[in-house]
Amino acid sequence: MFRRAAINAALGSAHSFYGNRARWQRAKAKAEAKGKKCHERPPVPPRTWNKSVTLYASMWKERVGSSVTIKVWTGMCWSWIRVRSTGREIPEGFDLCSPQLVYRGGHWYLHTPVEKKIKNPVKIEKQIKTRSDTRLCAVDLNIKEQLAVCTIRDVEGSTLATLFIGGGQRVSGFRKKQLGRIARNRHLTGNIAENEQDNADIWAKIRNGDDHMAHLISRRIVQFAQKHEATVLVFEHLGNLQPAKGKYSKRGNEKRAYWMKGRIFNYSKYKAYNAGILTSRVSPRNTSRECACCGGMVARYAEGQEPKGYTYGAPLVYCATCNMRGNADRNASLMIGNRLFARFQEKPQTSTRARVEQSTGVVVLQEPNVQVVGQLSLWTRHESNNGHGTAQSSIPGLAGSARDFTDPLHCPGSHGYATPAQDSDYVGESEAAGL
Repeated sequence: MFRRAAINAALGSAHSFYGNRARWQRAKAKAEAKGKKCHERPPVPPRTWNKSVTLYASMWKERVGSSVTIKVWTGMCWSWIRVRSTGREIPEGFDLCSPQLVYRGGHWYLHTPVEKKIKNPVKIEKQIKTRSDTRLCAVDLNIKEQLAVCTIRDVEGSTLATLFIGGGQRVSGFRKKQLGRIARNRHLTGNIAENEQDNADIWAKIRNGDDHMAHLISRRIVQFAQKHEATVLVFEHLGNLQPAKGKYSKRGNEKRAYWMKGRIFNYSKYKAYNAGILTSRVSPRNTSRECACCGGMVARYAEGQEPKGYTYGAPLVYCATCNMRGNADRNASLMIGNRLFARFQEKPQTSTRARVEQSTGVVVLQEPNVQVVGQLSLWTRHESNNGHGTAQSSIPGLAGSARDFTDPLHCPGSHGYATPAQDSDYVGESEAAGL
């Protein structure tokens, strides 16, 4: 049985290597056909083996409660021993698979994978073309204060809900502080040992913090899509982002912020699929520069500035063609949804229902039905007056106080929304994912 487990592990590694090599060869041929040089390194076969032992059906028995009996080699004979197990309760709908013996840190651990059968969702193209009740959740990921902006759309183009997940400044500040510590430590030592990781604890803190945030944000995105019965998640295809030139801490901070965006997409993808939601990506070209209402080029500016030109990272947008004013990140999220509609439909859908002010004639982006949750922090549990849904911090010493919004109807940094009528059900929803 152990021999069969070793053979299966070797076959899996070989299939993985040949698959990666075939993908690399296709990428190289594509680059050479365009007269370019392929900068991607070719994959190499595995140089070391550290595979866990899989215990098949005849190697274990009597799995009840918190114990299982497994068959192991004692050095002289095969013996059955009873092992106690700890961990979380098995969630409903999951089946237990064959356990594995994992050797780590001088100890042996028994890991039991779980399996859940999921029905394949209907393809995105069929959902949009044949189902009138299809809803999608368009997500714009950023590295500024608003880490993610999500909008729920239907196939008619109406915007049903919007979610702002903030706290990017605190995440960036925490990362910058740790990178500063690394830079000072390197300056004190004067050299870095070859083939040895310096400041391993600090690097692990940065890596674990980004991974933790990516899990929390991706979970919140999927929950928001489930709440509004969306069956499609749409992201931008951002694969070649490079940090701007500058100091080490700034470049390292921005680079890891881009990496965290990739983690958020990957985590959202598998979590959404487990919930029966498919994920797609669209071209990011000019999603922040085009108007979601008319498709014209917009001016991006900050509060107090004249709406002219394009200021990278500014929170507000203005379209001179249709006089639309609104939040820049929300406009980009709506454009991402438009791109997916344009892929499968003859005519791009209207991005949102616009309301024209009688006194000024200004078109204002407005969604008719959005809930309010209050100011939240995905790292720290605050008092009950901050609203429900606040997550508990798992890393001590990283918590910060949450600031309350004076007006929950306006998202942070955006003053382009019109104040709703007294009988309107329009409210705003914002969350802070800060440290």
